[in-house]
Amino acid sequence: MLPAPAKGPSRRVSIASLVAFRILFGLTMLVSTVRFVARGWVDSLYLEPTYHFTYWGFSWVQPWPAFWMYMHFILLGVCALCICIGFYYRLAAAVFFLSFTYIELLDQATYLNHYYLVSLLSMLAIFLPLHANASLDAKRRPSLRRTHVPALYLWVIRGQVALVYLFAGAAKLQRDWLVEANPLAIWLKAHTGLAWVGAWLGRPEVARAMSVGGAVFDLAIVFLLLWRRTQIPALLALCGFHTITGLLFPIGVFPWLMTACALILLPPTWPQGLLERVGLWWSTTHPNTHASAPSRVCMLAFSVYATIQVALPLRHHLYPGDVAWTEEGGRFAWRVMLTEKVGDAVFRVHNPATGATWRVRPEAYLTPLQAKEMCVQPDMLLAFARFLGAREAMPVEVYVDAFVSLNGRPATRLVDPTVNLMKQHEAFAPKTWLLPAPH
Repeated sequence: MLPAPAKGPSRRVSIASLVAFRILFGLTMLVSTVRFVARGWVDSLYLEPTYHFTYWGFSWVQPWPAFWMYMHFILLGVCALCICIGFYYRLAAAVFFLSFTYIELLDQATYLNHYYLVSLLSMLAIFLPLHANASLDAKRRPSLRRTHVPALYLWVIRGQVALVYLFAGAAKLQRDWLVEANPLAIWLKAHTGLAWVGAWLGRPEVARAMSVGGAVFDLAIVFLLLWRRTQIPALLALCGFHTITGLLFPIGVFPWLMTACALILLPPTWPQGLLERVGLWWSTTHPNTHASAPSRVCMLAFSVYATIQVALPLRHHLYPGDVAWTEEGGRFAWRVMLTEKVGDAVFRVHNPATGATWRVRPEAYLTPLQAKEMCVQPDMLLAFARFLGAREAMPVEVYVDAFVSLNGRPATRLVDPTVNLMKQHEAFAPKTWLLPAPH
């Protein structure tokens, strides 16, 4: 009697969509790396600043000297190409993950949700056999070739992509986004000069409709792509949505990355015909044509990973106040395009021994991007205050007058101006020196 077919995580599915994910992810990262270097961002973001806002516990991560920084990006591009074509794939994925994450840890001022997503996807790619077909590795080593893999491998990537959309949609279910249509209304007013559509973009009802539509899209697109009856209109909506956001807003490679990643939600066989036509698909007769079932350790590891990815975006509920104002628990939570924050900060340094007090403008030490981000991020304000205090030969007190405007509201104090920030330390505990958000 033949054994019953495997079910659940061990059920066999075509590897075709995972292969397409590998190719598109590697290609997107290659183009993004070339674009990053060509636009001079290596210099402006990592070499020109004299001070970097490192993450808590990662102050030891510092930029290379100029020559090696550029070599680092060349290595990143080479690894992205190797991922795309499946050449020494696992080594390339591991080096890419470490290299890319190193860059992201250099400065909090450069944090973007999609950069965080790239680090996560490249880390997952190390452990998944995405090179088992349509790759140079599979061409060189026929014994590596697979046509099917356990469904768990597919759902690991699907789950990560789905979490981005679902948490982004859930975060939009609040008054500013749905009722006031902010910050979308603020951003659309910058495009009223466009031909044909400019006059419409400035209308409040258009901003409100686009805000509601954005929330519905994020919450529904995963299910619509997974359901066979709605896959074609959902795919059209996916391409249209990300194309429009990519053209209207300066969010870099994010729309194109998400479009490429979301294709993993389609049936796993969708790209197989295309790969066969271009001669990149091997329907091998090798006895190892199916990858072995995932071990218990593998399933446990992915379960722990999934738990962490669900818990991290929810951690802001452990802190008092509005996360859009305090930013506590705001990073690594897929809170995409939810706030327009403009701030200004002046630091007051006081020497108790001499009684002298002087003011410091952050622009004297920071680049425009760093100063802009720091003025609205409490942990960066604290880091810079401690940096100013550490520069002095004698113990000093450092205070800050920080005013922030959230989604078009009048500027309001963010930090208690009577608190000496030299006595405060970055930790998981709530920042008691933050003032309440304006109503």
